[in-house]
Amino acid sequence: MTNKQESEEVRRFKATKIKAEQGHAEAQYNLGYMYHNGEGVPQDDVEAAKWYRKAAEQGHLEAQDVLGFMYDHGEGVPQDCGEAAKWYRKEAKQYRKEAEQGIARAQVMLGFMYLEGQGVPENDKKAVKWFRKAAEQGIARAQVMLGNMYYRGVTDYKKAAKWLRKAAEQGDAEAQCNLGKMLYYDGIGVQDYKKRAVQSVQDYKKAVKKAVKWFRKAAEQGVAEAQVVLGGMYYDGGGVPEDYVEAYAWFLLAEENGSGEEVRERISALEERLTAEQRKKGRARAAALRRLDRGNRGKP
Repeated sequence: MTNKQESEEVRRFKATKIKAEQGHAEAQYNLGYMYHNGEGVPQDDVEAAKWYRKAAEQGHLEAQDVLGFMYDHGEGVPQDCGEAAKWYRKEAKQYRKEAEQGIARAQVMLGFMYLEGQGVPENDKKAVKWFRKAAEQGIARAQVMLGNMYYRGVTDYKKAAKWLRKAAEQGDAEAQCNLGKMLYYDGIGVQDYKKRAVQSVQDYKKAVKKAVKWFRKAAEQGVAEAQVVLGGMYYDGGGVPEDYVEAYAWFLLAEENGSGEEVRERISALEERLTAEQRKKGRARAAALRRLDRGNRGKP
């Protein structure tokens, strides 16, 4: 960080502190965040908790959430599950009011709170209810969560595919990867959403073709799981033409993104099989895909 950047952070900190001391809840939350993350001031969880509390007492939702987390984990305050629950309940109560008014963000947050039993009793049906309300307003995160719940828990594959596709079409990488898994591993695709087994080889080929599309979109956004699967498809010639160089490139990226020892073994196996020239091409291809990934995620 340059001296100029440091001075800008300090300037923002001082300006925020003035507003926080005047009682502005948003400034108090921001000041807590600055202490929590060491932005413009040495990192200090005790001071962070102090300012989060001031904002939380004024009804600031994010402050209530963070303060609950800090009590839950003993960060800057003594660990106290009762205090954590108190602030989570306050947060849930406010989110419920906003959610009932049709505010999509509140509906999403309330869905998560019911899903996790945070501030409210754990209740998957109520989580689905609130995620659906936000999903119907076009909120991709809610669509992903609703699709995932229908896929993994409620096991309504038709609804799962519907909501994951809506989020995937908005560019959500998690939805793209999960939709690819539904199509590829479960064969849930063109005509038969309710059964895991497709009715024909023709249907399965159509499902795999669609799976490749969604895995590629997720892989190009840096999703390691999708990169592993796509690399495996090129390695085995499953749904795409067999191409060891392309497989090598995707495996290299997956390893960079923390995919684990299994991919390292596959990379080693390919390095023994590929010529020096092919390995060079694979690394060049991985570099090109890496630039694409960064562009898709808005990285410098």
